Amino acid sequence: MVSVTGKPSTHRTAIAAGTVHFSNPTPLSLIRANAVKKGDVLSVSRIAGIMAAKKCPDLIPLCHPIALTHVGVTLTALDNGKYPFGGVDVEAKVECTGQTGVEMEALTGVMGAALSVVDMCKAVDKGMRVEGVRVVLKEGGRSGTWREEGWVSDAEE
Repeated sequence: MVSVTGKPSTHRTAIAAGTVHFSNPTPLSLIRANAVKKGDVLSVSRIAGIMAAKKCPDLIPLCHPIALTHVGVTLTALDNGKYPFGGVDVEAKVECTGQTGVEMEALTGVMGAALSVVDMCKAVDKGMRVEGVRVVLKEGGRSGTWREEGWVSDAEE
């Protein structure tokens, strides 16, 4: 692991985002009707994303275990405008006060939530794709604030 011993503890935030795209109209209609056989896709996947962020150092080699002070995951069902059959946007916000950032925890949260959507909908859509997973905001630490140009939070709209 990289030593963070000499770094000061500061408030740090990272937000990651990504999208699950559907390959047919069935998953979106079932999610909206809360009729997926495995349960409430958006609620279960939100919890999966939170749990994934908390397990990041167990999954990513050499990742520091960090005492997270906040993990929030937002899932938004997307109509079939931009994507032919719709999808689900996933956003994870992770915060801590510490010596290293939480970008990996935010990315892991997005992937955990996205994989949960795929798992819960795979019976009705074999062709789903998870795309565009990336860090969109990072605050705190020596490098200060960075934001993806043009990014707007689904959670803030």
